[in-house]
Amino acid sequence: MIRIGSGYDVHKLVPNKKLILGGTEIPYYLGLLGHSDADVLVHAIMDALLGAAALGDIGKHFPDSNPQYKEISSIKLLNEVFCLLQEQGYGIINIDTTIVAQKPKLAAYIDDMRQNIASTLNIELSQINVKATTEEGLGFTGQREGIAAYAVCLIDKTE
Repeated sequence: MIRIGSGYDVHKLVPNKKLILGGTEIPYYLGLLGHSDADVLVHAIMDALLGAAALGDIGKHFPDSNPQYKEISSIKLLNEVFCLLQEQGYGIINIDTTIVAQKPKLAAYIDDMRQNIASTLNIELSQINVKATTEEGLGFTGQREGIAAYAVCLIDKTE
């Protein structure tokens, strides 16, 4: 049985925080504000995978009220989502994502992001796509107030 899931996340850009996207630290003078490392790309992927398997969302599994998740790497949380999928007998067919950010330019980091995600999910590089776009100066991402990410995935029952 093939299932589809979608995910979305957004975090505010602030000074004195690291900018982590797809498990990759991006050199930039602003970073994303959040309880964890605020990796919007990985959060969107986690929500897509959890949604496809009808397992809720990241807030259910990793609430920001739990101090154990303070400053945690989202890649570690993605690994936990992967374990949940395996327990339920699901395998990942593919994941397609879009990061929406006016700045910084992300093209040079996309291969690293894809590798981090593929490695964590034990999938081939060809099963994960990461794109980056701007909003031509429009909206909160266009005004450089935050970064957003969208993800869709296909999973199937392997058992």
